[in-house]
Amino acid sequence: MQDVVLAMLAKEPTHGYELRARMRDALGPLGEAMNAGQIYVTLARLTKAGLVASERSEGLPDRPDRRVYALTPAGQERVAGWLAEVSWPKPDLTEFHLKLVAAASARLADPVALVDAQRREVLRRLRDTQRAALDRSVDPVAGLLLEGVVLRLRADLEWLEACERMWTGRDRTGRKAGA
Repeated sequence: MQDVVLAMLAKEPTHGYELRARMRDALGPLGEAMNAGQIYVTLARLTKAGLVASERSEGLPDRPDRRVYALTPAGQERVAGWLAEVSWPKPDLTEFHLKLVAAASARLADPVALVDAQRREVLRRLRDTQRAALDRSVDPVAGLLLEGVVLRLRADLEWLEACERMWTGRDRTGRKAGA
């Protein structure tokens, strides 16, 4: 969650309510279950860690003052590292989806390039797992687990292909190409 919040702040400094709205929009129906307090707890932790700085901004006559959050240089470094990371042993599809959305909206990275990097990692893991599954000395019970891992990795590859199809038809900001 912290990396997602940081990446969403990379586009521009903003307040917690707007961050929550961006994440809700990016997740569609899945975002409705997001706890509003979670954003503020995450922002407090990021501030304490020196990754985010905040300042008060004057509110409107009918609204109270708000705290606007922005990335620090350390926060910008962490976002760059997160975007370059290709971790796929326990994929969190929601986090990866938000990585694509944040990368596109803040023009931090090309979503198709991120998908391609993840695909290479999944293909590497699939190859290694298939080799292990073919080893005749593997216990049949352990072989069942390896079969499950192979099936999961194949499903992940299909999902990455769907991601690539969707982002290929969009520009770097996430808008439909030509729109």
